[in-house]
Amino acid sequence: MLNRRQFLQTAAAAPAILSGQTRRPPNILFFLADDLGYGDVGCYGQTRIQTPHIDRLAAEGIRFTQAYAGATVCAPSRCCLLTGRHGGHATVRGNKRPELGLAPNEPTVASVLKQAGYTSRLYGKWGLGGPGMKSTPNSHGFDDFYGYLDQLHAHDAYPAHIWDNEHETFLVPNWFHARKQFTPDLFAEKAVNFLENAGEKPFFLYFPTIIPHANNELGRVHPNGMESPDLGPYADKDWPEVEKTFAAAITRMDGYMGRMLEVLRRRGLEENTLIIFSSDNGPHAEGNHNPNFFESSGPLRGIKRDLYDGGIRVPTISRWKGTSPAGKVSDAMWAFWDLLPTACALAGLNVPGGIDGVNAAPAIVEGRPVERSHFYWEFHERGFAQAVRSGPWKLVKQRPNYQHELFNVEQDIGEKNNVAAQHPEVAARLRKLMDASRTPHPDFPV
Repeated sequence: MLNRRQFLQTAAAAPAILSGQTRRPPNILFFLADDLGYGDVGCYGQTRIQTPHIDRLAAEGIRFTQAYAGATVCAPSRCCLLTGRHGGHATVRGNKRPELGLAPNEPTVASVLKQAGYTSRLYGKWGLGGPGMKSTPNSHGFDDFYGYLDQLHAHDAYPAHIWDNEHETFLVPNWFHARKQFTPDLFAEKAVNFLENAGEKPFFLYFPTIIPHANNELGRVHPNGMESPDLGPYADKDWPEVEKTFAAAITRMDGYMGRMLEVLRRRGLEENTLIIFSSDNGPHAEGNHNPNFFESSGPLRGIKRDLYDGGIRVPTISRWKGTSPAGKVSDAMWAFWDLLPTACALAGLNVPGGIDGVNAAPAIVEGRPVERSHFYWEFHERGFAQAVRSGPWKLVKQRPNYQHELFNVEQDIGEKNNVAAQHPEVAARLRKLMDASRTPHPDFPV
């Protein structure tokens, strides 16, 4: 724990409300969607998919226009979120079969918060290893876990079995009847029940749902590779079946948010709970879903597996009722690897060494800018690709030609105009940052 002087120094960089030493550290609820695009929710411009509870969260908190995921696919993005390291230093830098895990005793948000007396729960998708490599949620700080260890297993929303902490449990006696068990509903029940019964200890509730990820295997044999128990308010729409299912899944996920908000309100926990809603990467084009149908990327270029902003800039909202400003739209930049040092600041803890994130509490809690030199991403499928952003400038090295492209994303949000030739000195500076931002990794060679 921090001594008095260290605590006051840490609090000085965070919102003024945190400076009182006797203030109980806030609960943290991180609600993570899976493959949800920047334009897939109403408060980001979506007009056809109903997301009233997420929109309400934005109306009562801060909606970020320049928040970034850890990567453009799920496993490395989740690694960045939990460990505070960007893709150039992360233990898991890509989706790989068999899956790779976190290092033994590698700090995570959950394990670090234990030092401040937090209980941590994970209900949903882990995707960062399993028991054989001693990389499970329970081995990295989570007191209770119910969900998927393997990300490929998580592509099926109606599995025959699921993990309950470190034990596999069958949902029903046989696979046929398991089709009646929609696991996102089960995860939501776990989360709501926890909130209903949470005691005096501060908590970190990590809710990584699998919505709206596609079932890729189902998509290979059926035109509708999306999964939802029903079509909700979209049953009578003159849309392709897969798009009605996609929309219904998102609206169902929005209902989970509504249930959690109601429990927090009823139990009087709203003013001591920081809620963050986000997505692990940009929108997918899988399971026969067309991301153009709902304009899922919004004004951004690219989708999942791109390092243009459509693949990594994600819809992100924070709300800490009574502390955060309501209805604010913020262009403050922060990324997934900032969560760990921010949680440390809010809990009055030292930040572990060797991480890339910064204390982004001024941004996440108040929507104010945070000083930093740059952001970095890399991607290892379809060849090696990289991106770096510094201020308004973003440099991308991506297929098909792997040439460096430079964009001023403040003036050109759609990354349409490569201005590397007009600003060679900026491109050269960002290339140096790009080269210096990664260390070698035996499982992810260049």
